Amino acid sequence: MPTTPDDSTASQAPGRPPVTDLATWQRARDELLVREKAHTREGDAIAAARRRLPMVEFDSAVEVAGPDGPVPFLDLFEGRDELVVYKHMWYDGAPHQGQCEGCTTTAWHLKDAVYLNARGVSFAVLTSGPADEVASYVAFMGYTQPWYSVRDVAPPVGGDMGHLTCYLRDGDRTFLTYSTTGRGNERVNGSMGLLDMTPYGRGEAWEDKPEDWPEGLAACWSWRSDADGTPTWGPTSRPVPQWTRPDATPVHTLGRRGHHH
Repeated sequence: MPTTPDDSTASQAPGRPPVTDLATWQRARDELLVREKAHTREGDAIAAARRRLPMVEFDSAVEVAGPDGPVPFLDLFEGRDELVVYKHMWYDGAPHQGQCEGCTTTAWHLKDAVYLNARGVSFAVLTSGPADEVASYVAFMGYTQPWYSVRDVAPPVGGDMGHLTCYLRDGDRTFLTYSTTGRGNERVNGSMGLLDMTPYGRGEAWEDKPEDWPEGLAACWSWRSDADGTPTWGPTSRPVPQWTRPDATPVHTLGRRGHHH
């Protein structure tokens, strides 16, 4: 029979979960599972209510600026009946590293829409940025999903950025069906969901933590870092996904400041 290591010291260590045997852990885990299942069922109920929302018709011919020039919004459906877009904030004139770290992180988790496409749903990124700046940024980030500038386009195509928005097509008619922003955007960020499963969570100050846990920092603190991976909004920082790009180097000019969350 395997021996149990002496965990008396580890179990009392500050900032760590108490140590116990597997059977005791399983009982605690099963208790939490009841709450998790209730949370999942409530999410299903909310999704059912979402499917029963009314919708708003708008002009499908409104033009947005794509990489090859203006196209009617209808084209974004690519012949499919449903469309999901992410509306990416834009800071005019800012270099790539000066763009919104939150939007960059969200868009980075939406690089591949092959499964959406297989389910009859198209995907695109809309942004208020000017088309030439957007094209340069998309090339730098290596994005393969379509981006369109909706500068000066009225809602529900343009308007406020930072939203996930859904549309429905019926022939040549188009409708707004759903939109969310803020923490509603988290559902596309799988990294956040995984962090929520870990003992220390997201490492952000707002989280409810046991006594003696690491205090955490401001929300989004790790969405921007320097070349060494140290979270910072300092002069050599970039949105974290940008460090995967071949041309990403430490820089000292971030463009406009004061736009972080």
